[in-house]
Amino acid sequence: MDRVLDFRSILFPSFLAVQAHEANDQAEMLADLNLDQIFAAVMAGKAEYNLTPFFHAPQRDMAVILYRHEVMHDLENAALSDCIRRFAEGMREMRRRLERHEKLRFTPQKQRWFLDAVDVYCDAVTGLTDDLSAGAFSSRGLRAFRDYLVGYVASPSFGTLRELSRRLLDELSAIHYCMLINGPRVQVRKFGGESDYSAEVEETFARFRQGSVKEYTFNPPHSESMNHIEENVFNLVAKLYPPLFAELESFCAANLDYLDLMVATFDREIQFYVSYLEYIRRLKAVGLAFCYPRLVQGSKEVRAERSFDLALAGRLLGEDAVPVCNEFRLAGPERIIVVSGPNQGGKTTFARTFGQLHYLASLGFPVPGTDAQLFLFDNLFTHFERGENMNNLWGKLQDDLVRIRRILDRATPNSVVVMNEIFTSTTLTDAVALSKRIAARLIELDLLCVWVTFIDELASLGEQTVSMVSTVVPENPAVRTYKILRRPADGLSYALSIAEKHRLTYPLLKERVSL
Repeated sequence: MDRVLDFRSILFPSFLAVQAHEANDQAEMLADLNLDQIFAAVMAGKAEYNLTPFFHAPQRDMAVILYRHEVMHDLENAALSDCIRRFAEGMREMRRRLERHEKLRFTPQKQRWFLDAVDVYCDAVTGLTDDLSAGAFSSRGLRAFRDYLVGYVASPSFGTLRELSRRLLDELSAIHYCMLINGPRVQVRKFGGESDYSAEVEETFARFRQGSVKEYTFNPPHSESMNHIEENVFNLVAKLYPPLFAELESFCAANLDYLDLMVATFDREIQFYVSYLEYIRRLKAVGLAFCYPRLVQGSKEVRAERSFDLALAGRLLGEDAVPVCNEFRLAGPERIIVVSGPNQGGKTTFARTFGQLHYLASLGFPVPGTDAQLFLFDNLFTHFERGENMNNLWGKLQDDLVRIRRILDRATPNSVVVMNEIFTSTTLTDAVALSKRIAARLIELDLLCVWVTFIDELASLGEQTVSMVSTVVPENPAVRTYKILRRPADGLSYALSIAEKHRLTYPLLKERVSL
C-alpha cells in the first residue's frame, strides 16, 4: 500500500511539486505564433476538462518533459488508448447523471440518480484497473497510477462503496407493485403475483383485426422530473419498503464525497495527452511527421528537419492540402536566424514554426518534423507588427520601440525571441540603425532568435547570425516555393517590399496596363 502514495499527477513526477499554473503575459505571444488557434482546435469538445491552464504552462524542468514523453509514448499504443477512452466515457456518463441529479427537486428521484452515478463510477474505475493490470506499458506515470488504482480498488472503502451501490440498485430494480385506481382514489400495494390482463385482452381482440388499422396509442412527452402524481405514487411505494429507502437515503448522505481525488485528477490530466494525440493523428494520416524532440539546456545548438507550422497544417487539412516543410540548424556560436526574401514567401510562417516547436516541446509534446533538437527556454518572447493603437496615441515606430524594449529588459541568455517585420513604418536608414542596435543587444544576451526582416545587412553582422531566404521559382519569380533556405541574402527584399507597396511589381504593372 505504500506505493499508492507515489502517484500525484500524470503530468508531473511524484518527487516534484505540481506546477500546472497558467503563466502570465502570454496572450500576445500565443496569438503571434498562432498557438491559440492550435490549442483551440486541440481542446475542441473538451471544455469540461478545463485544459487551458495546462497548455498555458510551459515547463522549465527537464524531468517533467521526460516524464511526459514516456506517457505520450505509451498512449500511442492503440489498446491502451482504447482503455483510457472507455474510462473517460464512463466518467463522462457519471458527470451527466450527477448533473441530472442536481437539476431534480424530488428527493427520492435525486437519490436514485446519485446512486446511478456512483455505480457508473465504480464500473469505470474497476474497468480501468483491470485494463491497466493486463496491459503492457513502461512510463513511470502510468505504472504509478496503475499501482494506485490497484490499491484503491482493493481498499475497504471502495469495496464497501461498490458492494452497497450494486446491492441497492438490485433491490430497487426488484421492486414490483400494483396500482388500484378507483375514480380519484389511488391505492398502491406490493405485487402479489397477479396476472397481466393486458396480454389476455390483446390476445382476445386480435381475432377481430382486419388488415392494417390506425394507430391510436399516445406517447406523452418525456420529462426527467416527476409530476405531482408520480411523486405521490413514489411516496406510497416507499412506504411499502421503508428499510430499503431509508438505506438509500443513508447511502447518499454518507457518500457525497465518493469521488477519489487522484482518480478525478487523472481523468482530467490524461486528456492533456489524449487531446493532442487525437489532433495530430489526423495530420499523421496525410503523411506529416512528428517526433519527440531532444531538449538541451547547456548547449544552444538547435535544429529541426521537415518541420512545419502546426496551425497552418490544421487549416490546410480541410482543404486536402499539406504545408511545405522546412529545416533549420544553429551550431557553434550561431544564435540568430535572419530571414529575408520576397513577401508572401513563407517567412512569417517559418518564424512561427520556430516558436511553435520550442513552445510545444516545453509542454512535453511531439513536435512537427522528422527530427528535432530544441532549447528548453525560460521565456519565449514575440514581436510581430501591430496596427496603431488609438488608446495610447503612439505611432507605429514608438510602439515598436516600446515593445522591443520590454522584451530586451526581461530577456535572459536562456530566452527565445521571435520577431517579425519591425520598423516598416520608418525610413530605411533609421530602420537599419535601430535594427543594428537591437541586434547588438541580442548578441550580447547570447539568446536564440529568429528575425524576419527586409534589412539584409542584419544577416552578416557576425558569426552569431545566419541568413535564410525565402525562395521563388527561378523560371517565374512571381511564384513562391515557400521553402526557406540557408543562403546569403540577395539584397532584393526591401526593393520588393517598396515595389509591392507602390504597386510597381511586374504583375501589378501588367494588370494596370491591361485596364
